[in-house]
Amino acid sequence: MTWSIFISAFTLGLLSSFHCVGMCGAIAFSLPTQHLNGLKKAAGILLYNAGRISTYTVLGVLFGLLGRQIYLAGFQQWFSIIAGIVILMIVIQGASGRPVFHLPGYNKMHTWVQNAIARFLTSPSIASMYLLGIANGLLPCGLVYLSITGALAAGTLGGAAGFMASFGLGTFPAMFLLSYFGYIINLFTRNTIRKAVPYVVALMAILLILRGMNLNIPFVSPYFAGAKESINCH
Repeated sequence: MTWSIFISAFTLGLLSSFHCVGMCGAIAFSLPTQHLNGLKKAAGILLYNAGRISTYTVLGVLFGLLGRQIYLAGFQQWFSIIAGIVILMIVIQGASGRPVFHLPGYNKMHTWVQNAIARFLTSPSIASMYLLGIANGLLPCGLVYLSITGALAAGTLGGAAGFMASFGLGTFPAMFLLSYFGYIINLFTRNTIRKAVPYVVALMAILLILRGMNLNIPFVSPYFAGAKESINCH
């Protein structure tokens, strides 16, 4: 995984965290850690976020296996380009206000995860915070789906897992501060940064397209040593 992809995944997670504050902030703010002292409270919040990041990383491994098959079949370059184009289309559709995803089983999955979260929120055990984070990471989220698309294009198992882990680490600072200190970020700031998310997603899409074009540009479009032939766009 090149540094450009790592940085784009982390930045996407960093800006997505403000989307997370809006969508999952109620969960983070309701963690059963408020009665604990500083160190135990921090440990519980860390476990919660570690659970989320673990889920993202496992998703990266699972989809990395699929991406690896694409790589072995020699389609990685084209898949990277196609993935970038699909992400750009999603950004455009999202900006137009049209629904992006209509996944089969979405409602059932959402209900099951919400029930699991409700059970863990009522548990006073610090260990349950990790399970709560795992369940939270399974909540259907368009930005997670976009990250999975990027992980698919990584081409290696480690690259896909690293991509999703980087995305998760990007969401960590804001989510930790929210759980520990409460709503410290005002609504105007959250909305302003949330508006920047589509631009970061579009940047990630462009990087995926450039990466697949095999232009031999360090950190941006590195040469695929196993490529049978370069993609010629002329």
